[in-house]
Amino acid sequence: MSNWIRVLPLVSLLAVAAAAQGPQVPQSVPNGLPSWAYNIPDKVQPPEPAVPRIVRAPGSSKEYEATAIAGNANPPDWFPDEHPAAPRSVKGPMPNACGSCHLMSGQGHPESADIAGMPAEYIIRQMNYFKSGARKEEARMGPIARAVSDEDVRQAAEYFAAIKPTPFVKVIETATPPKTYVSADARHRRILQDGGTEPIGRRIIEIPEDPMRTTIRDPHSAFIAYVPPGSIARGKALVETGGSGKTIQCAICHGDALTGLGEVPRIAGLQPVYIARQLITLQNGTSAGANAALMKKPVSKLSEDDIISISAYLGSLPSQ
Repeated sequence: MSNWIRVLPLVSLLAVAAAAQGPQVPQSVPNGLPSWAYNIPDKVQPPEPAVPRIVRAPGSSKEYEATAIAGNANPPDWFPDEHPAAPRSVKGPMPNACGSCHLMSGQGHPESADIAGMPAEYIIRQMNYFKSGARKEEARMGPIARAVSDEDVRQAAEYFAAIKPTPFVKVIETATPPKTYVSADARHRRILQDGGTEPIGRRIIEIPEDPMRTTIRDPHSAFIAYVPPGSIARGKALVETGGSGKTIQCAICHGDALTGLGEVPRIAGLQPVYIARQLITLQNGTSAGANAALMKKPVSKLSEDDIISISAYLGSLPSQ
């Protein structure tokens, strides 16, 4: 038995998930958009692995009851010495505490944003866009933004802005990634237990390095992003020089290392699936506001292959 889990009666992930309250998992995307970027759960769900009743994370002195941390109100804080004192809006208890999706580290999972070290002004501005509907995400962030106070938003933004991001995704080029499915429980991909590989096609496939540690929101348990062969070099060329009438020039706003500039956020080291999803929403108009207006023209001519390549390259970069 792994040294990080105490052997106690088990509960299924689905039972744990049933204890969660808050926004629902999105079940569809607008017509014509690539479903791989939206983590829409597969219609046929294989049996989920069991979670111990009491869980522990490697290197942490903490232990929690799985059902107590499964919802969105009380995220586990495995490594409290690694971040500033967390406000209630991040650590809970409150509905949809920020740390439940973005983790106490701020780096989140592919289905949520990595906001560690992002400028506080940027985070506040995005929350205002969600609240007004200028940035549309009604499955989760829209209702959350309308329910939370401006003071809670400010405290959370200042908290996450003070955290230094660390490498949290490994980008691997391959034509044949492992066979995966999108879990309705986890809201991201997992490897099928039967094993095997499949053609990657025109997709980015992201999976946890350790599904169980990801389930218990261990901020030290990172992700692997499989991308088509040649994606990183092609993305680098697009980001740095453009091509075929495409002028990206990310460094002008995001800084030479793409780690952010003033109130402009970093894009280096983010989850590739998240980057791709944001580029797609900028193209189709579901992301608005001043930031989106500036980005609309640079991304308008990008093909799906361009978006995959740019996302692969940005995800491969150091986060600071």
